Amino acid sequence: MNQNTGKTVLILGANSDVAKQCIKQYAEKGFSVIAASRDTISLERFVSDNQIRPSKVTILYFDAVDFNSHQKFYDDLPVKPHIAVYAAGFLVDNAKALREFKGAQQMMQVNYMGAVSILNIIAMDQSNTNLERIIGLSSLSGVRGRKSNFVYGSTKAAFTQYLAGLRQELASRKILVNVLVIGYIRTKINEGLQLNESLIMEPDYVAKHIVNAGNSFTIVPNFKWKMIYIILKILPESLVAKLP
Repeated sequence: MNQNTGKTVLILGANSDVAKQCIKQYAEKGFSVIAASRDTISLERFVSDNQIRPSKVTILYFDAVDFNSHQKFYDDLPVKPHIAVYAAGFLVDNAKALREFKGAQQMMQVNYMGAVSILNIIAMDQSNTNLERIIGLSSLSGVRGRKSNFVYGSTKAAFTQYLAGLRQELASRKILVNVLVIGYIRTKINEGLQLNESLIMEPDYVAKHIVNAGNSFTIVPNFKWKMIYIILKILPESLVAKLP
């Protein structure tokens, strides 16, 4: 149901499948959406195809790894956000990341360094009295180091820990910070991977948990993934070593 909130949400890395669903769902709730990505054409097409009112969505160019551009990007925003969502992500195969540092570096820059760069700017702007929430998209891969994906997982673990500290930093200003710890999603980043079909979530389902984020720091969509998250947290290292 459409509600006129009068609030603005900034979605960084807005071209991901989950982020696009967030655009749609936030707009349906009455938010004004600033959708930022390197691929602005794809975002324009999505808004048009889904018949989202153009007046509700502002599309801007944003490059997560162009750190020097982040301050100007933020300063030039038409409206400072009430909510900021960092949804940018990059993944390469673990074996490739071990052989070629370029892939590992790209994951570090997109998944962690870019997030810290832009979110620090957003969080430290005390003149923006609108800001009430920051949401970051992390992964179950960052819960424990596993030999199949520990390079990617390490970037998500770092991002989760950053958000945990940022939550404490911003608590005195009554600004909430949430982390979405996400399992398998049917998205382009996972295309071609052999995944358990019964565990795959749809992008709109995950987006619903982002748009309706509550007060808890850690949000794990889907009951099965909640169980996996808890098991991973408590599993002895000797058993974690036997996981793929």
